[in-house]
Amino acid sequence: MPFDPSDIMKDRITDIGPPKYDKFFPPIIKENYGKWKYHEILEPGVLVHVSETGAEVYTVRVGAARLLSVDLIREICDIADKHCGGYVRWTTRNNIEFMVDDKSKLKPLMDDLRSRGNWFPIGGTGASVTNVVHTQGWVHCHTPAIDASGIVKAVMDELFEYFGSHKLPAQVRISLACCLNMCGAVHCSDIAILGVHRKPPIIEHERVQNVCEIPLVIAACPTAAIKPKKVGDYKSVEINENRCMFCGNCYTMCPALPLADGEGDGIALWVGGKVSNSRVPPKFSKLAVPYIPNEPPRWPTTVQTIKKMLETYASDAKRYERIGEWIERIGWEKFFEKTGIEFRHEHIDDYRLAMTTWRTTTQFKF
Repeated sequence: MPFDPSDIMKDRITDIGPPKYDKFFPPIIKENYGKWKYHEILEPGVLVHVSETGAEVYTVRVGAARLLSVDLIREICDIADKHCGGYVRWTTRNNIEFMVDDKSKLKPLMDDLRSRGNWFPIGGTGASVTNVVHTQGWVHCHTPAIDASGIVKAVMDELFEYFGSHKLPAQVRISLACCLNMCGAVHCSDIAILGVHRKPPIIEHERVQNVCEIPLVIAACPTAAIKPKKVGDYKSVEINENRCMFCGNCYTMCPALPLADGEGDGIALWVGGKVSNSRVPPKFSKLAVPYIPNEPPRWPTTVQTIKKMLETYASDAKRYERIGEWIERIGWEKFFEKTGIEFRHEHIDDYRLAMTTWRTTTQFKF
């Protein structure tokens, strides 16, 4: 039978795949789908969307952690049942959004959220530090160089005042990826926290032939740094350390090639990226700090470096200017000078195929 898009359940013989997205729309969203004229930010964390029909939807954005307890999720659902007709949504940056269809319902909802202490912080809109999108870190991932949830908690504890206010010149998006495979949005964020490995994998020769498919391990390396090698009586591999980029792809294929290292693993900070196409085109993040050691449980050097960069930007940038736009206006030399970050050889772009990204002029902005 041909597929009928107007009746997606007709003749369906499997439950594989997600249900159709509009099944979960609140009634007012479904009725006004595709008819929204504009939206405004009424205060930090509070938005109103206005439809061509005159309908209004008020949204309260609440910051949350990526990993939530069942008890907290039940409390979130209770709030949605009480104020929002049972509807609630999560954003891609781990925010919770409660929506009401009448302005008279907005204040009771906000009063209820604020009465529950700091579990439901309202903010993350407009000229603020938005909630941090991050990867799994030590909690779950098998190749992290750093933790994720712990660092994000430490950073946002220090920057919390910027989440629930509009004190900044423009929006600041912070992200974290716990290794350079970058499951997070660190390649295009205003401030990015990236876990870096600095040592090649350890080869457990006696285990390789028992737990790994050696051809698969060799094929998994993106830089062709691995080749087969006989070590004593064992079929194993060897790694060309000059070609290794510490990505952990081989460890994904072979648990006998562990990559984690207490001394070699740490944090790199990147700045200046954005996805927005307004004013200037989107930008990739660029290296600011090549290495900071892991310092659990509160990562003080990382936290204070990020805070220094953010507050320098806040005091020096023009209104609506994102961090990358501010840096390009004042010049990278001034950025390093104002933030107190040391310029090191790692900042020099020496990738041999990257000629178009080299700054080959002597016209520096001091």
